[in-house]
Amino acid sequence: MNPSCIGVILAQIGTPDAPSAKAVRPYLKRFLSDRRIIDYHPLFWQPLLRGIILRTRPRRSAKLYQEIWMEEGSPLLVHSRAQQAALQALLGSSYQVELGLAYSTPGMAEAFRKLEASGVTRIIVLPLFPQYSSTTTASVYEAASFAALGRHSRYGQVSKRFVPALRFVEAYHDAPGYIAAMQSLLQRQIRAMSEEPDYYILSFHGIPRRYAETGDPYPQQCQETARLLAEAMGWTPERWQLSFQSRFGPETWVGPSTADTLKELHGRGIRRPLIFSPGLVTDCLETLHELAVEGRDLFVMGGGNAKMLEVAPCLNDTGEWISFLAGLVDCSAQGWHPSVAAAAASEQPL
Repeated sequence: MNPSCIGVILAQIGTPDAPSAKAVRPYLKRFLSDRRIIDYHPLFWQPLLRGIILRTRPRRSAKLYQEIWMEEGSPLLVHSRAQQAALQALLGSSYQVELGLAYSTPGMAEAFRKLEASGVTRIIVLPLFPQYSSTTTASVYEAASFAALGRHSRYGQVSKRFVPALRFVEAYHDAPGYIAAMQSLLQRQIRAMSEEPDYYILSFHGIPRRYAETGDPYPQQCQETARLLAEAMGWTPERWQLSFQSRFGPETWVGPSTADTLKELHGRGIRRPLIFSPGLVTDCLETLHELAVEGRDLFVMGGGNAKMLEVAPCLNDTGEWISFLAGLVDCSAQGWHPSVAAAAASEQPL
C-alpha cells in the first residue's frame, strides 16, 4: 500500500475481446447505446439497434477485425498496454498507471478498483483523445466519474463510501509536445521511404455535423491540430489537406470525407500520397483497416497505384509521445505530489 502514490488512468474507448461476431456484438451494444455517441431517443434507437444493427453489423465488423488481429490480441489493446507500460516506466513508483476502457475490458471500474486496492486516493484521468469531443472525451469523463462514485448510471445504487479525488486532463490538441511528437514520427516515416510523398492527408475521425453545430468544438480543434502540424512539417497549403473518416448512419457528417478524397487523388494528379491520423494516437480498426486496407482500395478505385499510397502508423508508444504524456501527468499532479509541494515550499521567502 502506498497512499502517497498518485493514480493515472489512460482512458480509451475500447475494443472487442476477440475477432468474432459473438465478441463484437456486446462491445457494439455498449458503444452504440451511449447517448453521447448516438443521441437519438432510446424509444426510437434501441429497437433499430437491437432489431437490425446488432443482427448484421457484428458479423461484418468481425471479418474486418480478423484481418488486423495480432497474435497478442486486439491492436488497440496491445498498443494501449505498451503505452501504459512505457508511461509507468517513465513516471516511476510515485505513480500507478492503469488502463481504463469505456466500453470493454479492462474497464474503467476495474482501473479504479486496482488503484483503490493500492491505497490510491488521488487519480488523474488522461483521455487518449487530443481533440475534445462529446463522443469521446466526455464519454470517458462520465465513465470515470461513475466508476469513482461506485455507480453504473446517474440514478444507480451507490456502492462506495469513499470517493477518490479526481483530476481530468483537458484537450491538448495544440500542445507543442504533441505536435512535436507527430512531427518526429512523420519525419522518420518519410526518411524511410524511397521517395518523398507528393501529398499529405491528415484524417480525423468524424462526427455528425449536427453535434458540431450544437456546441461540440471537435472540428475546430482538428483544424488547429492540422494547421500546426503542417506548419511544423513545412508543408505549403497545396501539399496537404484535412479530412474526416468513419461516417456512420444517415446523418450529414463534418467533411470533407476521407473516402471521397482518396478516390479523387489520382484525378488531381497526386501519385504518392501519405495519410496520417493525428486524432487517433493508437493503431486500431480505423487506421489499420479503414485507412490502410479500405483506403488503399479507394485510392485504386480512383485510378491510383496501391503500392504508392503510404499510411503512417499512430503515435503508439513512441518515445516523444510517452514523454509528452508524462509531462501532462506531472503538470496535472501539481500540488498533489509531496516532492512537488516540497519544492514549491522551499522556494517561498522566509
